[in-house]
Amino acid sequence: MRNTTFLSIFMLSLTIVVTGQKKKITIEEIWNGTFRTERIDALRSMKNGKQYTVLNIDRKSKTSSIDKYDYKTLKKIETIVASNETIPYFTSYEFSDDESKVILATEVEAIFRRSRLGIYYVYDIDAQRMVKIADQKIQEPELSPDGSQVVYAFENNLHLFDVSSNSTRQITTDGSYGTIINGITDWVYEEEFSIVQAFEWNSDGSKIAFIRFDETNVPQFSMDVYGTNLYPTQNEFKYPKAGEANAEVSLHLYDVESNVKSEVDLGDAYYIPRIKWMNDPNYLSVQTINRHQNHLKLHEVNAKENTVSVLLEEKDKAYVDIHDNLTFLADDSFIWTSEKDGYNHLYLYDREGNLMNQITKGPWEVTIYYGYDQSEDRIYYQSVENGNINRDIYSISSGGTDKKRLSSKTGTNYAAFSTDYTYFINSFSSSTTPAEYTLHKASNGKLVKEIKDNKALLTKLADYGLVPKEFSTININGNDLNMYMLKPADFDPEKEYPLLMFQYSGPGSQQVANRWMTSNDYWHQLLVSEGYIVACVDGRGTGLKGRDFKKVTYMNLVKYETEDQIAAAKKLSERPYIDEKRTGIWGWSFGGHMSTNCLLKGNDVFETAIAVAPVTSWRFYDTIYTERFMRTPQENPEGYDNESPFNYPELLKGNYLLVHGSGDDNVHVQNSMRMIEALVQANKPFDWAIYPDRNHGIYGGNTRLHLFTKMTNFIKAKL
Repeated sequence: MRNTTFLSIFMLSLTIVVTGQKKKITIEEIWNGTFRTERIDALRSMKNGKQYTVLNIDRKSKTSSIDKYDYKTLKKIETIVASNETIPYFTSYEFSDDESKVILATEVEAIFRRSRLGIYYVYDIDAQRMVKIADQKIQEPELSPDGSQVVYAFENNLHLFDVSSNSTRQITTDGSYGTIINGITDWVYEEEFSIVQAFEWNSDGSKIAFIRFDETNVPQFSMDVYGTNLYPTQNEFKYPKAGEANAEVSLHLYDVESNVKSEVDLGDAYYIPRIKWMNDPNYLSVQTINRHQNHLKLHEVNAKENTVSVLLEEKDKAYVDIHDNLTFLADDSFIWTSEKDGYNHLYLYDREGNLMNQITKGPWEVTIYYGYDQSEDRIYYQSVENGNINRDIYSISSGGTDKKRLSSKTGTNYAAFSTDYTYFINSFSSSTTPAEYTLHKASNGKLVKEIKDNKALLTKLADYGLVPKEFSTININGNDLNMYMLKPADFDPEKEYPLLMFQYSGPGSQQVANRWMTSNDYWHQLLVSEGYIVACVDGRGTGLKGRDFKKVTYMNLVKYETEDQIAAAKKLSERPYIDEKRTGIWGWSFGGHMSTNCLLKGNDVFETAIAVAPVTSWRFYDTIYTERFMRTPQENPEGYDNESPFNYPELLKGNYLLVHGSGDDNVHVQNSMRMIEALVQANKPFDWAIYPDRNHGIYGGNTRLHLFTKMTNFIKAKL
């Protein structure tokens, strides 16, 4: 009842703006934390399933602690370890499997998007003793299951640290920068397969499996780093662009007791995106996929005999997505997700890889697989079966029966389950409700306790003239596309308003979702308060509407997506309250490519576009991502070049703002430089900005404030 009342108050506040004067959001407020959403720190369930731990950090005082809480009462039980005069300030932690020891991370520095270097310690909880793993900054330390040893990477080699003797053994010796990497992924695996640690302990700590990367033949990319020195330096790293050589990968096993390494023959494996030990310590699962990424194999490796067999294969005319939805049950039968029936669903296989049954079915997608409670035979997952702009939490038996919806509110729900699946913490938000955190029984979803909400934020926002998103669909090119629209608070259907469209449009993505606002949404609210209408349409190629809808863009990235945005803009311009002569579009990264293409190819529809960190040719982007959707440039030159905007700069008629960070290791500034040169040679006027040394996110200090101020001024002047 209380939540319903508060929702009513918020909706009333959105309605009152029509008759009452409200404050307008400022750019400074968006970026200075005025609208910060309160969240709960990431928690980790203890093995007993009754307690969980939270890392509590005070960044101002540089103090941190790992505190244990009780699920049922949510009260703090004890502090496991805290920084003090002898224990340095730490910013992340990881338990051993038996929870006897914990690794503490200090002095952490970023390398790329997911990779980090740091000084790490092992803390023995019972003995209250701490040991430094290495004097140097290392990567990805991982405790053995019993906490007695640590594997870590340093300078492209793997090392084994013995906690009790405080001694180190080097496992590999051939690692060197730019050639061989052992146990840590290269740039493209990190970015596109979302992994950094490429090694794993087996269940009894007797063996370590690891992937070796030979990137000798991978072309090197370099970026100038301007900094504050008299002379710029260069950041050089191996980056395989579409059609170029990838690192050659191989799988290896290391026997801890004998100190012997052996290579595993995986046949024609091109990529090795995942390795995972089974419950039986002698068996390892390995996923491999070919360069076209349309034929995936799940292998079983017998670590005793060093033999390999195939458990299952996934094939697709377009591509197969890599995922982490693999769980081995007690007998090493396993749960897996696949799009084989046209939608992403859960499947159960026996120990030999024979299909036992399809667990979930229907014209909707499983979006997150949370895990399996063997004692109750319950599988927990998130899906969009309650409408593909919403996400809910469900449980179901492994036989596909007795399905239960565990979340109750319509919007976006995420769950964090206790280890024994007694409880889950639900985080909920919608377009009108900021994050709420509640504790529930996993058996039936029953509310146990409210944890945290954002009522204070709602109270603050009541003073502003915010408007709700109007969700709908729009029929474009034979498809009902999801859309939302924001209209000014004093909207008058007899008036005409300029239209700004926002999109990302990348394969499998979703922007039209029933969830709370991002910083982009707050900026859109600012523009709406200035008399603009903002709309977002998820076109073909986006996610959560089935395999065929997503993969229709195969071999022609940006073509159909662009056609959909142009057609949507035309259709919206037919509405009497849209000024068809004032239509703009903006996007970031893939969305920047889209906004650029829309302005050029839709130059009779769009008058203005902003492109932030855009791809302008897929020839410049990496192998794994690009070839998944396009194959190689050698095989598909038309697909690459027909949608590259610097090949047709003469089509530019409207107002164009191009923005990039010079330190972007992902979408290189080369993309914008080639676009700039093409526009210059075509003698086309445009606006542009380069942010020195900023990466793909273009942030740090006042950077975002400056960027969005520039974008706001551009929209006001040009649209």
